[in-house]
Amino acid sequence: MIRLKSNQLKTGMVTAQSIFNEKGAAFLVRGTPLTDRYIYRLRQLSVPELHVTSLSSNFQLQPPPDIIKEHTRVQAVENVAETFRQAEMHGQFNMSLMERCADLLVRDIMSKKKNLVQITDIRLHDSYTFSHSVNVAVLATMLGNLCGYSKSKLQVITLGGLLHDIGKLAVPTSILNKPGALTADEFKIIRRHPSEGRRLLKELKSPIASILAIIAVQHHEHIDGSGYPNHIRGKSIHPYCRITAIADVYDALTSVRPYKKAYKPNVVYQMMMHNSPGHFDMDRLRLFFDNVAIYPVGTVMKTNLGYAIVKKVIFGHTLAPVVIVFADKNGGLLKKPFGVNLAHCRRDAIQYVMDDVELLNFIRHTGIDPAVFLDDDLRAMKDYPRMGKHEI
Repeated sequence: MIRLKSNQLKTGMVTAQSIFNEKGAAFLVRGTPLTDRYIYRLRQLSVPELHVTSLSSNFQLQPPPDIIKEHTRVQAVENVAETFRQAEMHGQFNMSLMERCADLLVRDIMSKKKNLVQITDIRLHDSYTFSHSVNVAVLATMLGNLCGYSKSKLQVITLGGLLHDIGKLAVPTSILNKPGALTADEFKIIRRHPSEGRRLLKELKSPIASILAIIAVQHHEHIDGSGYPNHIRGKSIHPYCRITAIADVYDALTSVRPYKKAYKPNVVYQMMMHNSPGHFDMDRLRLFFDNVAIYPVGTVMKTNLGYAIVKKVIFGHTLAPVVIVFADKNGGLLKKPFGVNLAHCRRDAIQYVMDDVELLNFIRHTGIDPAVFLDDDLRAMKDYPRMGKHEI
């Protein structure tokens, strides 16, 4: 898996991410081979970069399965976009649509307990809130399911995730999509969205309006009281909100925004687990990362055994995936790549994850995309399929 700039994309490459346009409609679905038309449109839409499964257009590796079906995610984003538009234009919520959407997400997540969270999608700036809301709902529901909540409670958590950022309707898009740093006044406006969300959701004619309003107003609170808007702490924060807060921050950090790049999951793990003391419910955070592919399938890394690519991620051992070691410590290709479960190795077996520039340079130097080693048939060949210079 490698992240490429739009001008580096070539026909036949398989996208590892879905892309949603400014109206929340799916423009490109995860697992789709790129065509000239798609690439042209990506550049037209100013999509800066895209994860693809392999550089080779002849080796069409599919991305690993996610925790929900891709068509479920696409439908949910479109439903949220429509609901937000109706709320903004007419001041009305289509709660029946949101409830059907939540039910679909819950059923999908409960039926896919063996899948880990993989790389998330790409959103154009104007559609960020729509797909972010769906991702937060999905991640929060997954965590709620792991915590043992009943289906009816999971549906409340899902709805809370879908609507947690509804208060951003009161924030000008010029502030939401600002590419640079916010001024102090702009930051104050942004920080009003939890309270605005509570105000909007309390007006719903729904038996769960009050709890949805609580999720909206508390999702930026921290366990140590350093959050906002009310600086509440510890058990004063509703359990659903402690779950939603984890999902919200994880999705925000792994997403491209006008003012920042998308961080890799292993970097986000470090930021949330070790660099944010007092922010999160640590028991729930540890449970969350036990079910997130910290090193997603296709991640290329240097280990104490040599260079390797992640073949499989195992529940409860997401920090120690199963890898294929394909090169020695100096980068020389092995005649016989071998698999190893890093859970059986020393704790510091992973030295670092290759960034996209280093990986691209490795491919240019060797003519081989490490993704070929994920294919059992190709790995057994004496001569690995090399890429021509025109492909790199």
